[in-house]
Amino acid sequence: MANTTNGSVIKWQHLLLWAIFLGGLALLPELADIKWIKRGTLRTFIFANYLAIFAMSWDVLSGRTGYISFGHPFLIGIGAYTTGILNVRFGVDPMFSIPIAVLVTMAAGTLFFLPALRISGSYFALITLAFMELIYQLVQVIRPDLTGGTRGISGVDTLMRGAANNYYLSLGLMGTIAILLWAMMRTRLGTALSAIGMNEEAVEGSGLNTTKLKLFAFMVGAAVAGVGGAFFAHYLGYVSPRGLFEITLAFTIIVSALLGGAGTIIGPIIGAIFLTFLLEILRVKFSTELTDAWPVLDWLETALKGQGRFFIYGLVALVIYMYQPKGIIEIVNRLLARIRGAKA
Repeated sequence: MANTTNGSVIKWQHLLLWAIFLGGLALLPELADIKWIKRGTLRTFIFANYLAIFAMSWDVLSGRTGYISFGHPFLIGIGAYTTGILNVRFGVDPMFSIPIAVLVTMAAGTLFFLPALRISGSYFALITLAFMELIYQLVQVIRPDLTGGTRGISGVDTLMRGAANNYYLSLGLMGTIAILLWAMMRTRLGTALSAIGMNEEAVEGSGLNTTKLKLFAFMVGAAVAGVGGAFFAHYLGYVSPRGLFEITLAFTIIVSALLGGAGTIIGPIIGAIFLTFLLEILRVKFSTELTDAWPVLDWLETALKGQGRFFIYGLVALVIYMYQPKGIIEIVNRLLARIRGAKA
């Protein structure tokens, strides 16, 4: 009885922390008129919310089972293109095109990735990367009247107008997905998925079907990626192969999950927010304030202009990951443990 009561307390404590975390983010639009919080910050947070969704979907499979996927934009792109084609080419309302996009993402992902789930290690990573490159090429050459070819599809219906409304939509979507995944990972199923990442042979020896478990994890991750990709397309109002099937997107998703703390749900969210704002700071501040203060560094403005800022955030992420491989969430946990120890 004591164990049950203690478990209930821990569960409600976690739910309270989730409520505080998401509630704090929900207050951001109310602070948008403060001098140090500009309106553009909301748009940055919208991208951070969608990146968090993508990172959580990657974390369900790769963060738990250890099967590292470099082709996750494949799933995101399928969801985005499906709803974009249905909405623009066939006039389907987003209320119906988004659920269809999720189902198509799960089906297409299973068709392509199911054979790959029987292998592991670098071979699995290379196969997923090959699938992403394959779909990138196919989208541009097969039925350009539907996919828009290299230009993509514009005129996708937007669901909300205004930065604040879109922020609340992305936050609600991200928060709902996070709570559902968190609850799922606290079950025996979540424990089994984590066990695969630690010792797959031992899980098989216990009588569990690891292929079915990995397939389930992949299906859940594909569903979340499809939801995120579809809603993201309706937020942007367009889809394009260059924006969805880039290795840069895959790299950003993976780094977000690993940097925040893989296998924790909250970790990918923290990592996504951290990376999004780090990139924004580098894009806006680095080439102006830094070079104005130190003219001798003017050469860096050219060397790190545009995509070059990814080198800086990659370096920052590498340093943090080397310092604490379990991510930012572990740094926070240790800091809180020290505070509790000091109080005690």
